Amino acid sequence: MSVVTEPQAAGVVLASGAGTRVGANLNKVYLPLAGRRVVSWSLEAFASVPEVGVILLVTRPQDAELVESVRIPGLEVVHGGATRQESELRALRHLAARIERGEIDTVLLHDGARPLVSTKLIGEVLCTAREHGGAMPGLAADDIVTADGGRVTGTMVRAQTPQGFRAAPLLSAYEQAAREGFDGTDTASVMERYSSLPVHWVPGEEQNFKVTYAHDLVVAEQMLR
Repeated sequence: MSVVTEPQAAGVVLASGAGTRVGANLNKVYLPLAGRRVVSWSLEAFASVPEVGVILLVTRPQDAELVESVRIPGLEVVHGGATRQESELRALRHLAARIERGEIDTVLLHDGARPLVSTKLIGEVLCTAREHGGAMPGLAADDIVTADGGRVTGTMVRAQTPQGFRAAPLLSAYEQAAREGFDGTDTASVMERYSSLPVHWVPGEEQNFKVTYAHDLVVAEQMLR
């Protein structure tokens, strides 16, 4: 008798950039933060969400020893590419067989430089992506407005990660983008161009900011402590 298992979500944590603006020779996602490395906090957050059955770290070949310092049980690792989109494509190709078999139904892509993402936000993005096809968290940018002919039409939204999408359409969209040489600004921009899936906004979190400069590490440490 075969055992039917529920499809799982995959959490992809991107850590293949250099992050030079933080002012360190080390890839910033491996810098220390409150007793751990920056990317460790994201990995632990995804591991704490029961629906996330696969956790994939996208990294650089030269960071192999550092990867071992953040390894958690079951962690999968793949090397990224020259751009963020190429890194995401390599991650999706790593998962492709399981996506095609229906074992992975949703993929959440997260920036490893956002260490303070909560399990609550991951869960909300996942739930919304499964229901509607695509989801991304964001905060209203009250200091930025859109205008049409001098008339204020609304405020902009500052996008965050994780951005979540149904796995099969996501893989298909990225493969088509690769064939056509399209390089989007983020995951959602690729999906908007090559998929009909609606992308729903989920309220983001103030603490889910990206570590870009040295001061951001100080702020993150204060929040964690």
